[in-house]
Amino acid sequence: MALVFAARWVLKHKLAKVWRIAEFVVARTAYSGYAAGAVVGANLALPSPADVGWSTYGNIRHAMVILMIASLTALGISLAYAVTDLILARLSLSNGDADRKARRLQTQVRLLRRVITSVIVVLAVSSILFTFPQVQALGAGLLASAGIIGIVAGVAAQSTLGNLFAGLQLAFSDALRLGDVVVVEGEWGRVEELSLVNVTIKIWDERRLVVPVANFTTTSFENWTKQGTAITAKVMMPLDWEVPIAELREEAGRLITSSDHWDGRSWSCQVVDITDNGEVMVRIVATAADTGAQWNISCEIREHLIGWLVAHYPQSLPRNRTEVISEDELGAAHLGRFAAVSPRERGSRNGLTRTDRESEEG
Repeated sequence: MALVFAARWVLKHKLAKVWRIAEFVVARTAYSGYAAGAVVGANLALPSPADVGWSTYGNIRHAMVILMIASLTALGISLAYAVTDLILARLSLSNGDADRKARRLQTQVRLLRRVITSVIVVLAVSSILFTFPQVQALGAGLLASAGIIGIVAGVAAQSTLGNLFAGLQLAFSDALRLGDVVVVEGEWGRVEELSLVNVTIKIWDERRLVVPVANFTTTSFENWTKQGTAITAKVMMPLDWEVPIAELREEAGRLITSSDHWDGRSWSCQVVDITDNGEVMVRIVATAADTGAQWNISCEIREHLIGWLVAHYPQSLPRNRTEVISEDELGAAHLGRFAAVSPRERGSRNGLTRTDRESEEG
């Protein structure tokens, strides 16, 4: 234990200044280092068979072997995590939205160390089990039917294996990375964690959406930062026919070009549709450097143009028109429609045509 304490002190106060990985080793081995040191010390202090007898000595030695495997496995995993922590720390320094390569490597490192840790733990547990004579005897029979066991295990763990391979596929196909901005099941957020089982999405309102990793390989989703962070903001405004399009376009351009959230690439203001209820649909678009700037400039355009229209062109705001017709105008309209109908049609509307009436009179 004293040697472990001394080694940690040297790593933390001496080597950490010139060897950056030392601080990660110290942080990761806070418990596993002392546990491994205690087990190694206990193994060195084992009594001899003559002192305790062969039966007791065998039980103690068996327990020490199990503890040695467990403690050294934990220490090895801690050291592996320390090395990957150093890699992730270097990647996080340049891990902005625009650095897609750094975010891809960070995703792959995190996923790979989870896979490797799972394999090491399985091997360690298997090694511990095979220290028991009963399991060793059973192992020969199990190996003889390894094919059947493999099939059964594959069917039983189909979902788990599917998630495992789906996670590896996502990480190495560059379809999804940590920090990506995605829209999943109608929710907008960032990929916060990518594990062997689930993908955790941090939604804009601080909620967490946990989605099975296999869903990302079987269903479609939106990735707003797949090829880059540049994006276009869009604002749709339903307005009245009296809106002055030229003045509105000029005001929108003045606002966008002076905004700090515009990236300087392009903008436009156009009438793109006329709705069924008689409104003119105006679309204002402006490019932005990232999703944060896109959201801000969209709100800025919407808020400013609403206030500008209310102050200068209130008649441009959406409204429903109702035409009031007096009784005289309504009667004249009906009379005009009646005069436009031919005599034959008038008779037919009364139930008889002229020919019918002549035949009746005859």
